[in-house]
Amino acid sequence: MDELTTSSFKTTGSKWLLPVSDFFGFPLDQVNFLACQVFALGASFWFRLYLSPQFSSPVVRHAVATLFGLSFVIFCFGWYAVHISILVMVCYRILVTADIHNIHRYTMIMAVSYLAVCQVSRVFIYNYGILSTDFSGPLMIITQKTTMLAFQVHDGMCKKREDLTADQRLHAVDSKPSLIEYLSYNLNFLSILVGPCSHYKDYIDFIEGRHVQRRLSASNTGQNGYDKVSEPSPMAAVTRKLLICGVCMVLFLTLTKAFPITYNVDSHFVNEAPFLTRLTYAAFSIQAARPKFYFAWTLADAINNAAGYGFKGVDEAGQVSWDLISNISIWGIETATSFKKFIDNWNIQTGVWLKTVCYDRAPRYPTALTFIL
Repeated sequence: MDELTTSSFKTTGSKWLLPVSDFFGFPLDQVNFLACQVFALGASFWFRLYLSPQFSSPVVRHAVATLFGLSFVIFCFGWYAVHISILVMVCYRILVTADIHNIHRYTMIMAVSYLAVCQVSRVFIYNYGILSTDFSGPLMIITQKTTMLAFQVHDGMCKKREDLTADQRLHAVDSKPSLIEYLSYNLNFLSILVGPCSHYKDYIDFIEGRHVQRRLSASNTGQNGYDKVSEPSPMAAVTRKLLICGVCMVLFLTLTKAFPITYNVDSHFVNEAPFLTRLTYAAFSIQAARPKFYFAWTLADAINNAAGYGFKGVDEAGQVSWDLISNISIWGIETATSFKKFIDNWNIQTGVWLKTVCYDRAPRYPTALTFIL
């Protein structure tokens, strides 16, 4: 009975999968997360094949994506999902009612402040270490999306095009989104749990069926024949990424379990082990902890690709890329020769967000301000 109580405490969401958690010995919050992502993978194929733009209206696609996303956060986090809903609705209220010249400022202040309050409160609620997945993860994704969209709406409706950078012109939004578009962008099941954050215009193009064709046109693909054939299938990319997920899962079950990162703060280890031993173990345990993140982000990327989202284009050799919204480059991380190269390949879309809302806009000290944010 005590064991069941302990296991069930390790989530604020549904306990339907508690028997599975106890059988495999995994925390229930991780089981719930994995169950939702596996369901999302299957739903993504269905979304692309049977709810494609050719057969369904954008409103239907928006509604289905939103309902699935809301179901996931409720299943995983229970009533704590209300924090996610509050942030989305308040930011939308700001977007549609606030002065257009200040919506980006108000949204940034609101979103970052709410996230900060939740992050501080979770220290007391969860005491860190009890949960490995909680509502703060999706809340960070929502913070990125709401703020980036607010800046892009401000760019499209307030600024002259000649005052924008090339990247800002590309992603500027000329009109305020409807409620269903806003909810779908922020709460869609493809990215609600672990992201990644993506540009609003790219997401709307995906929902309305322009995503791949626009990228094909931008890739200058006439010489490769893509103007004469149907849209490229994401199956090869999805299969490759799922195989990577399988390898990462094996590494997680072996290396990560063999070198738990929490052992670095074990009182006996800290007091008794020599400094060089502790330093060596820290290096190995940090390295061993990476497969968990590799798995989560690569699976999220595969889910988006399976739905037909994430097409980047075709290179001069005719190679198709589905890495538009990839959040990680495992090879780039493992072969990085500098800290900059490491962060360029780790949590990539967060770097894009920081560049969009801070680095490209800061009048002075952009690097320092970006690191502060």
